[in-house]
Amino acid sequence: MARAPKSPNGGLVVAGWREWAGLPDLGIPWIKVKLDTGARSSALHAFDLEELPGDRVRFSLHPWQDTDADAVTVECDVHDRRTVRSSTGHTQERIVVLTEMTLAGRVFQAEVTLSNRDQMGFRMLVGREALRQGFLVDPARSFMAGRAPKEIRRRNRGRAA
Repeated sequence: MARAPKSPNGGLVVAGWREWAGLPDLGIPWIKVKLDTGARSSALHAFDLEELPGDRVRFSLHPWQDTDADAVTVECDVHDRRTVRSSTGHTQERIVVLTEMTLAGRVFQAEVTLSNRDQMGFRMLVGREALRQGFLVDPARSFMAGRAPKEIRRRNRGRAA
């Protein structure tokens, strides 16, 4: 991924309201994300959630928007459980996992809630707790860190690579 330009504000990385990110711990090299300073926590599209012994969870996710192609099944430790209020005002208890994230050339740990985001425009939302780790969001810009390779963008739009 290309690096985003640094801001004069203490070395914060400037990112647009939507960017390409990666979740290497989960086997997801590319996922289009929405950066949302109005959301406290980050949320990842997950379905077929299965709680396992030893405080672990198995779930599947679709990394591409508007398609169920290339589903990935992941198993990892449960970091926490939290009650989250959605943008529609409904509360829901969600499983939280801790995972490594790459965004705009930075690698960091992020707490991510698991939720079915099938009806949402983005399969992942990056909230302000993750963004506090060195990011400044420019709401007028997109993909300041660069775009995914063409074959990834085509796949994300539901077209063959």
